[in-house]
Amino acid sequence: MVKRTIQIEPLARVEGHGGIKVEIKDNKISSVEVRILEGPRLFETLVIGKTPDEDLSIVPRICAICNLSHKFASLHALEKALGVTVPKATEHYRHLMHHGEIIESHSLHLYFLALPDFFGYDNAIAMAAEHGEVVVKALQLKKFGNKIMKLMGGRMVHGENPILGGFGRLPSKEELLAVKQEAIELLPFALQTIDILATLDVPDHMERETQFLCCSPPHKEYDFYGDAFLTSDGKEHPIENYKEVIPERVVEHSFAKRSLYEGKPFTVGALARVLLLGDRFRGKAKESYAKLKNPRWTKNPLYNNFAQGIEQVYSLEHLVETIDHVLELDPPEVAQPTRDSGIATGAVEAPRGTLIHHYDIQNGRTAFADFITPTAMFLDDVEAFIWEGGKNLLAKNQTENIELQFEMIARAYDPCISCSAHLVEVEFK
Repeated sequence: MVKRTIQIEPLARVEGHGGIKVEIKDNKISSVEVRILEGPRLFETLVIGKTPDEDLSIVPRICAICNLSHKFASLHALEKALGVTVPKATEHYRHLMHHGEIIESHSLHLYFLALPDFFGYDNAIAMAAEHGEVVVKALQLKKFGNKIMKLMGGRMVHGENPILGGFGRLPSKEELLAVKQEAIELLPFALQTIDILATLDVPDHMERETQFLCCSPPHKEYDFYGDAFLTSDGKEHPIENYKEVIPERVVEHSFAKRSLYEGKPFTVGALARVLLLGDRFRGKAKESYAKLKNPRWTKNPLYNNFAQGIEQVYSLEHLVETIDHVLELDPPEVAQPTRDSGIATGAVEAPRGTLIHHYDIQNGRTAFADFITPTAMFLDDVEAFIWEGGKNLLAKNQTENIELQFEMIARAYDPCISCSAHLVEVEFK
């Protein structure tokens, strides 16, 4: 029996310290492990005994990239638990905040972490020599997302401005109009990106059928939140039933827990959202969706990169609409809790997928908390796609750069471990 191990550690161009281990016996895949090597974060324990206001300051520290998504999910859950009803204008301001994070995160991943693979470069710096204009405009787009996050959050990372019931400070009319104008100016580059994506050759060796899940918005529009899960089998599930719908488990090779839907791996993120909600797009986002989508999207995770491109267009368009809405409304007051105890679940669509926060608040203090992140949901699917890709590449004897093919699958999901980037070492044993 001939054995071989492909060890990729750490995985390059992702946020945090992870790796891939693939074992091969007699030229066939025998095991695949996507290893999350960061230590346990213990945030669910850290918030026990804290007030809801303290919770809102602690939980964004889970992630510097998705900090506003954690804040948003926490707000949804805590306000539901404490009987807080926020004005419509506050909802619009929070959507503005969320669009900023979507743009910042998607632009970082799409241009600087994923596109180098398709263009044949080791990194975005090397890519700049031939695609300098794309890199420069991508930096402008990312900076724009950061600007919105700072404006709405109060500072670039871990902002304290979003509070229970509203915001500590609302942006001025002049600030909002400046954001609107910049969104209009950046939209042509986002559309140019759609044209670039349409020219890319996407490998098919990993293709297999899978399942998809996202939040079901409480209206008929495309959006990034909801009180129910929408799944690709046509079902909707109340988010309060999350423990039964996507039960977690522990695996030996990872500090991240895993979730299954109906006992099988599933995908969350931009690809899941676009596949399940894409028919709701309007405007340039609808045109972009029609230009890029094809039947392979349901079985190829590399198209998550394409879905992120479409969502960039959507968020830029929707920013303009949202700002127009809030400028027509009176500044909202901060809504107040009507009780000091309650149990509730909140869910939003973070850039990488569905994010769940659950709290049990008793007498103004947190008695229990539970968080499930997108990466924990899709790790089983990442392994399944790597297994399928490895099986097919080995069968065709196409093993040159097989490590890169495995990395591209993992990177397509934009896994959020923590923020770091290192070189890759491949070890054969």
